[in-house]
Amino acid sequence: MQIIHNFPLMAALMSMIAAQVIKVPLNLIWSKKWDVTRAFSTGGMPSSHSAAVTSLAAALGISDGLDSSAFAVAAVLSAITMYDAAGVRRHAGLQASFLNRLVKSTPSLLKDHGSTGTELKELLGHRPIEVLAGAFFGIASSIVIYFTLYS
Repeated sequence: MQIIHNFPLMAALMSMIAAQVIKVPLNLIWSKKWDVTRAFSTGGMPSSHSAAVTSLAAALGISDGLDSSAFAVAAVLSAITMYDAAGVRRHAGLQASFLNRLVKSTPSLLKDHGSTGTELKELLGHRPIEVLAGAFFGIASSIVIYFTLYS
């Protein structure tokens, strides 16, 4: 079987890439800034992690059935991934933001510990709405991809 005929894999990859690419124009609309690097960074709207895992689950549901073991595994993986994106990774980003502000307001913190002054990455996780948008995007992507390329 050629890999391009693996509908669940192709749907997940295409959904993830599309979700990353769409962040650039959405960022332009909301912040009025053209920033191509948004396509290569974590966080933001929509969640590409959510899009990828829900697209995979939806594609497996379409191809193998909603009662298949593969769909069950993908559905659980989706829930864990989305919980992590909106929970642990989001809070790590909020902590990074706080630490960056603390270091800027107290420069002596850097010289005491030999730090280079590099800021921590703040945009790590997602707000719940970004996770939800990614999930809907992923499911819709699998449906569209199936009916346009694989049916």
